[in-house]
Amino acid sequence: MGSEVTLKQIAKELGLSAMTVSRAINNRSNVDEKTKERILNKAREMGYTPNHIAKSLVSKKSYTIGVVVPEIAHSFFAEAIQGIEEVTFEGNYQLILTHSAENEEREKQALQTLKSKRVDGILISTAQTVEDHSLYKRIVESDTALVFFDRCVEGIGASCVSVDDRSGAYNITNHLIGHGYKKIAHLGGPLNLKISQERLWGYKEALNDNGIMIDDDLIIESGFREKGGYNAMDQLLTAYQDHPPRAVFAMNDPVAFGAMEAIYNHGFSIPEDIAIVGFSDDIRASLMKTPLTTVRQPSYDLGKRAAQKLIKMIENEDEPVENIDLLTELVVRESCGCKKQ
Repeated sequence: MGSEVTLKQIAKELGLSAMTVSRAINNRSNVDEKTKERILNKAREMGYTPNHIAKSLVSKKSYTIGVVVPEIAHSFFAEAIQGIEEVTFEGNYQLILTHSAENEEREKQALQTLKSKRVDGILISTAQTVEDHSLYKRIVESDTALVFFDRCVEGIGASCVSVDDRSGAYNITNHLIGHGYKKIAHLGGPLNLKISQERLWGYKEALNDNGIMIDDDLIIESGFREKGGYNAMDQLLTAYQDHPPRAVFAMNDPVAFGAMEAIYNHGFSIPEDIAIVGFSDDIRASLMKTPLTTVRQPSYDLGKRAAQKLIKMIENEDEPVENIDLLTELVVRESCGCKKQ
């Protein structure tokens, strides 16, 4: 029967009202689970396809949500998208996924495209080169709901779902200090982004709390990718050939992976000569030549929470703006030279 099947036809087959069938297919709570299951099974059996165009004309909603991610190679974003998709599927929303490739202009184009398609809401993790926040402000002031996830912009009236970056950075730096490391470098992200600021502050607070003087020469911007990590570590080891840092806290795991390659290429071993830790628990972290100690982010849950918040904002204009921080977990492996906890 394909796309020609109607709700009335399904209702007739089951001896139910078209209203009950509609409520079940639209996942409303006022239909009992057994009846809902019967209806959904019959709809699948008959090849029913929802008419989103007709639905949007009635509700003045498109039932679509746009997602903008800065990269797709990083397993963090892949897992976050899975969490987003689970929530949007259950809520009968369709996803439109776009990729900024860490480029401000591409991000602007993606946002403008999503707006032109009249999506009901947008989930975005900002690109590392973004400095102009005016487009975000215009979206917030329009009828399109906006929620940041992971990488956030504050002060424009949008909600944000992220992890507690500062405490995660503090805990992993403190872990290194607790095992005797004092000369600890930091390969950081762009300081125009809150995520980079928070991880830098956590690193500095751990040093301060342990009476270790902060050496700004040991703090180098690396970006978020492997190449940036390699270049930053190479710069550091070239400057400190005879007395390299004893440990390194990398902004994220891809940066750590690049830094590890630079350490090996300079003839040093990990962790015997230089210990290194990351942040995110990338899927490759446990598979490295020297498995990487890192901070695990609940990426899947983060995606779910961000999508849940966005749908609440779409469906309730009084939903408050809020910042939601999820807890992280220290994962100890061989790269820090410390025993597993």
